[in-house]
Amino acid sequence: MSETNPAAAATGAEASPYRYTAAMAAEIEARWQDFWDADGTYAADNPAGDLAGEGAARPKKFIMDMFPYPSGAGLHVGHPLGYIATDVYARFQRMTGHNVLHTLGFDAFGLPAEQYAVQTGTHPRVSTEANMENMKAQLRRLGLGHDKRRSFATIDPDYYKWTQWIFLQIFNSWYDDEARKARPIAELIAQFETGERAIPGTTRGWNELSAAERADVLGEYRLAYASDAPVNWCPGLGTVLANEEVTADGRSERGNFPVFKSKLRQWNMRITAYADRLLEDLEELDWPEAIKLQQRNWIGRSEGARVDFPVDGEHITVFTTRPDTLFGATYMVLAPEHPLADKFTPAAWPEGTHEAWTGGHATPAEAVAAYRAQAAAKSDVERQAEAKDKTGVFTGVFAVNPANGEQVPVFIADYVLMGYGTGAIMAVPAHDTRDFAFARAFELPVRCVVEPTDGRGTDTADWDDAFASYDAKIVNSAGEGVTLDGLGVTEAKARVTEWLERKGIGRGTVNFRLRDWLFSRQRYWGEPFPIVYDEDGIAHSLPESMLPLELPEVEDYSPRTFDPDDADTRPETPLSRNDEWVHVTLDLGDGPKKYRRETNTMPNWAGSCWYEFRYLDPHNDRKMVDPEIERYWMGPREDRPHGGVDLYVGGAEHAVLHLLYARFWSKVLFDLGHVSSAEPFHKLFNQGMIQAYVYRDSRGIAVPAAEVEERDGAYYHQGEQVSRLLGKMGKSLKNAVTPDEIAAEYGADTLRLYEMAMGPLDVSRPWDTRAVVGQFRLLQRLWRNIVDENTGEPTVIDAAPDEDTLRALHKAIDGVRQDLEGLRFNTAIAKVTELNNHLTKANAALPRSVAEPLVLMVAPLAPHVAEELWRRLGHTDSVVHRDFPVADPRYVVDETVTCVVQIKGKVKARLEVPPGISEEELEKAALSDEKVVAALDGAGVRKVIVRAPKLVNIVPA
Repeated sequence: MSETNPAAAATGAEASPYRYTAAMAAEIEARWQDFWDADGTYAADNPAGDLAGEGAARPKKFIMDMFPYPSGAGLHVGHPLGYIATDVYARFQRMTGHNVLHTLGFDAFGLPAEQYAVQTGTHPRVSTEANMENMKAQLRRLGLGHDKRRSFATIDPDYYKWTQWIFLQIFNSWYDDEARKARPIAELIAQFETGERAIPGTTRGWNELSAAERADVLGEYRLAYASDAPVNWCPGLGTVLANEEVTADGRSERGNFPVFKSKLRQWNMRITAYADRLLEDLEELDWPEAIKLQQRNWIGRSEGARVDFPVDGEHITVFTTRPDTLFGATYMVLAPEHPLADKFTPAAWPEGTHEAWTGGHATPAEAVAAYRAQAAAKSDVERQAEAKDKTGVFTGVFAVNPANGEQVPVFIADYVLMGYGTGAIMAVPAHDTRDFAFARAFELPVRCVVEPTDGRGTDTADWDDAFASYDAKIVNSAGEGVTLDGLGVTEAKARVTEWLERKGIGRGTVNFRLRDWLFSRQRYWGEPFPIVYDEDGIAHSLPESMLPLELPEVEDYSPRTFDPDDADTRPETPLSRNDEWVHVTLDLGDGPKKYRRETNTMPNWAGSCWYEFRYLDPHNDRKMVDPEIERYWMGPREDRPHGGVDLYVGGAEHAVLHLLYARFWSKVLFDLGHVSSAEPFHKLFNQGMIQAYVYRDSRGIAVPAAEVEERDGAYYHQGEQVSRLLGKMGKSLKNAVTPDEIAAEYGADTLRLYEMAMGPLDVSRPWDTRAVVGQFRLLQRLWRNIVDENTGEPTVIDAAPDEDTLRALHKAIDGVRQDLEGLRFNTAIAKVTELNNHLTKANAALPRSVAEPLVLMVAPLAPHVAEELWRRLGHTDSVVHRDFPVADPRYVVDETVTCVVQIKGKVKARLEVPPGISEEELEKAALSDEKVVAALDGAGVRKVIVRAPKLVNIVPA
């Protein structure tokens, strides 16, 4: 068999019995995986508790991957990219003296398992556990060094007991704006009882309120609360969705069903209370700037003012970032969902109502109802589209502009959303493009209050669009008690805000795009809420002694789904079908009473909000995590004031879902004193994606990539030409390659090397099965450099290496060490390859002092073959905890460097000079070189430019 025949090399059909083949790789890898499991090689020691050990005296390194979901399809080669990367890094950290915690669990609640259960009648737990076992086997085959004692799944009752416990900590807390932290709800109640804090909306004392009234008051403060609010209702899934689970075109992220706005009673998390802290603390995190920017934009902080516009004994409150344009407000707009839209609908249209304002309806009530139904069928994205065709209807009432006392009509229109500000705007059409389009469509006044700087003048009659500027003067803005004319925007904003506050009709404020987190799901396969309702409908939390509240059995796992386009439907939850579980008699401390359980379940994000803490102390049945253990692994340090995981690797697609939610939970737990880390993840790294070519026939249907042939630059499947496009890898696209296939053909170490060598870790790259053989050959050459293929014995000698080999070795050690620390695995492999090639070309037995550091350098990248070579070199211990080689600085610096000598910009000579040569010495050497002398041909030298040690530029006279 020739090494140039990878198929033969991979089968093991070779006369040399100890040649490194796929068969040998499989035997070596299985044997060492068994050894690691039996030996507990990857166990990380805690400073206390059942996992305590001497290793906790070493500096720690906590390395995490984002939670995998156990899919029934198993892994393709794109999935393990991040897992292999963190494994390489974790192995390197162990070899540099760290106590490394690296493990992996499963985020196993959620919709896919539930949908599979509905289709097949299989209980979600059965299918999910089967999927987990399959994934565990695939991951084990890759040689991942996980501490398996710490693994768990979110569906384990011992785990979700603490998810429920954390929910109750949040439910029983409120956010103190003055202290800027969460505090127990009992402290708020004490303030109400003593009168230290006034009870909103009443002059009665706390003890004068009924239980239901007290519950309503506390609901306005709790960090977890139930409310009737507009939600994203997806009839096709039978559940409501968080904003982040709705795509840009207003459809469900999973299933691609239409999503509608509907008002339902749901649980929410008051993440908005932490908006400022979530923004501020980003600055201290070692995260990609792109992810920080996404979070900043999602939180969407903006400064402005709230202004009250009186109307019919009520007032409409608007938030505006441009209070300086208040005099230019000529109408108002409410979002269709705004609660005042029901109140402000008189029985008849006011006299003189413009026909275009009515939408063709006989009364304001009919117009508003019809328009609201129309708006409910649109996504938020569709409603905010910058189209010129604006729609809306007049409510039949007028508000008063507080700046000038003018009556301004109040409309509802779908380009205003309840999800931002107050769900109402003061429309200044002269200086806002959307308001301008609406005003022109409905023939509303357009008043210029910001002087145009483009020469158009202040008469708006002939304007084609609004004029928007922060760098202009205010005009036409003088009223009783306040004049803004002649001021710049910044000064005018400050003056009008101060006037609004003095008059009691407005105030300066900060607004956020971030909305509270919708936390209810109408599904079966999720964590039950530890909440029960009494006969008056008041919510009560279960005591810790009743946790976990386990998920009950139901006959039908499916939430009731509806016609995807029917927005008028309402959810029916699977848990509501188990009446015996729903209606219970409990003693919550005041005697047995009848209660009704909450029948929604938590979203699949709940379990992944805190799993980093459970990895630390997974068997603790008394606490979520022992404080001493948490402080050791995640506590603050000088270089990370908020603490957190040392390295967290996963996809960038979780920037504003999981990452934002986990940060919120960490901050609440920190405020309440349960953890010392205010941030969950100090360093974040987003790996790229492994892509694959998708081949489609003339119908646009994907064909199996493995069956496609290339001929003369075109691609054919069963004789028919097909198109090729680089895209995702997946079963549905018929281009998936499993890690099992590659491991069977070449071995897991080859797969590991190939995925790490494909390119920088944070860049997407195309998969090419044909290129895998390159890394297989590297391992074959490495093996052959150390082991006799006929005897299996090491061929190393106890002799000193020559100077060139010493330099090659120590340069490789220095470079590989730096690259592994910096997650530059592709360049680390290139350096190992370069050294191995140098040794191969020498065609001589390796000195032991070279072979052993070479094996140790390979160990993080290809651990199985490294362990085997280490054992064959005569060692009885594992390479896993051996020290990584340290370069001798004498051999890292080049003995000489090449200096280029140019005359008139053209290279005339190259000199080998010492790296530390002085400019004077280098100039002298260049001018005396025989090639330079010949090139000058007797001409004088006008100037010499020296850049020691690499460049001399000579300018002849």
